[in-house]
Amino acid sequence: MSNQLEKVKELIELRTQARLGGGEKAIEKQHAKGKYTARERISQLLDEGSFEEFDMFVKHRCTNFGQEKKSYLGDGVVTGYGTIEGRLVYVFAQDFTVFGGSLSETMALKICKVMDQAMKMGAPVIGINDSGGARIQEGINALGGYAEIFQRNIMASGVIPQISGIFGPCAGGAVYSPALTDFTLMMEGTSYMFLTGPKVVKTVTGEDVTQEALGGASVHSSKSGVTHFTAQTEEEGLGIIRKLLSFIPQNNLEEAPLVMCDDPIDRLEDSLNEIIPDSPNKPYDMYEVIGAIIDNGEFLEVQKDFSKNIIIGFARFNGQSVGLVANQPKYLAGVLDSNASRKAGRFVRFCDAFNIPLVTLVDVPGFLPGTGQEYNGVILHGAKLLYAYGEATVPKVTITLRKSYGGSHIVMSCKQLRGDMNYAWPTAEIAVMGGAGAVEVLYAKEAKVAEDPAAFMAEKEAEYTKLFANPYNAAKYGYIDDVIEPRNTRFRIIRALQQLQTKKLTNPAKKHGNIPL
Repeated sequence: MSNQLEKVKELIELRTQARLGGGEKAIEKQHAKGKYTARERISQLLDEGSFEEFDMFVKHRCTNFGQEKKSYLGDGVVTGYGTIEGRLVYVFAQDFTVFGGSLSETMALKICKVMDQAMKMGAPVIGINDSGGARIQEGINALGGYAEIFQRNIMASGVIPQISGIFGPCAGGAVYSPALTDFTLMMEGTSYMFLTGPKVVKTVTGEDVTQEALGGASVHSSKSGVTHFTAQTEEEGLGIIRKLLSFIPQNNLEEAPLVMCDDPIDRLEDSLNEIIPDSPNKPYDMYEVIGAIIDNGEFLEVQKDFSKNIIIGFARFNGQSVGLVANQPKYLAGVLDSNASRKAGRFVRFCDAFNIPLVTLVDVPGFLPGTGQEYNGVILHGAKLLYAYGEATVPKVTITLRKSYGGSHIVMSCKQLRGDMNYAWPTAEIAVMGGAGAVEVLYAKEAKVAEDPAAFMAEKEAEYTKLFANPYNAAKYGYIDDVIEPRNTRFRIIRALQQLQTKKLTNPAKKHGNIPL
């Protein structure tokens, strides 16, 4: 065999070795937990045969604690690029079979390299986390590696989409990279995220808590709002990431992909003409409205189990991707509270950063009252949503279906927050407050001297409701551009979005605003 063939053979052997990560036994262990390996995940995520790997031969440089005696090619992370539906993406996947996926200095360098490349090319970056944390043997070098990654997450924010998949453990400092990215997905049952683990919690606070109860997918999807999506199987999780990318552009200078639409734009939905109950205190399901007006009923909901009084997610109108924000009257009457405001505020800012128009469906009676909310800073959280809508320069179309009262009216993308097209259904009630509350303020003195105070107040409430609980008062001032027939909602939104395609609006030059955090 010639010298050259020998060298080629050596290369092929090294590649085979690198692809095995921590070796056959470690791979079997990973499979036994119901988890795929880093490479298996990448091949499922990307279009078949599109993956090109970087840095397959990187090894760690640590000589502490006998580390020089064990090293693996690739050093615990697989990095590279490929395509999803033919579009370029960059990816890194931590390999739990190598030192438990723990982060070393060289692993951090590999991740930073792939992120830098994604920024240069203006393409999304997807990180798949499955790691025991920092590689303790490397000490400060591992911590420095995390910080280098976080700095890149911050610089990439609002420039390229960043998506984190949590497919195993993610604890300590490691949690901050996913927290800085745009969307996080967690696996039910096999992933967890927390800053301090159960042992430390027990030592410091005396609480006995399992990993699942402290930072499992169900906790972060329903209680904390840390994760945006959860999945039961890894195939489902990777499928959600692929689907999510279909709604968003490659970077902040591009538009989201247009999709061929076979759903007629003038499709009438007669059911919408009767969906609002006669009693203003009766709920209805906002999902029915959303499903009726979007293309083919296809809605990718974000954070669906967190703060259910507001609904956020991606949909399309005539093939154009939009971010949809809607109050949910079926849950807490659709009120805004601290969590709903945070949830929607961040989503609005994501859509604005990536040129995705916003469609807002309003049915909001107000902000949730009480000490719990006030002590939790509902003023600041509500201001986040207000700020997000006011700052956004993308096309904004708002439809008021029923209630829109007081401060919550303003916060939900009203005309004065530079709403482009603000429509209302005939059932819309746009006022400072509901009739009952208003007459208590307006007629408190008269009620005291009335023969029948209850009847007097009922009469005045009916008067107030007739005068103000309608869309025409707001329309009189131009705060509502038109009152529309509910069954025409789809057509009117699509027309508005077509008109707004050439919208140009810029905010004053500044380093950045100071959003109420």
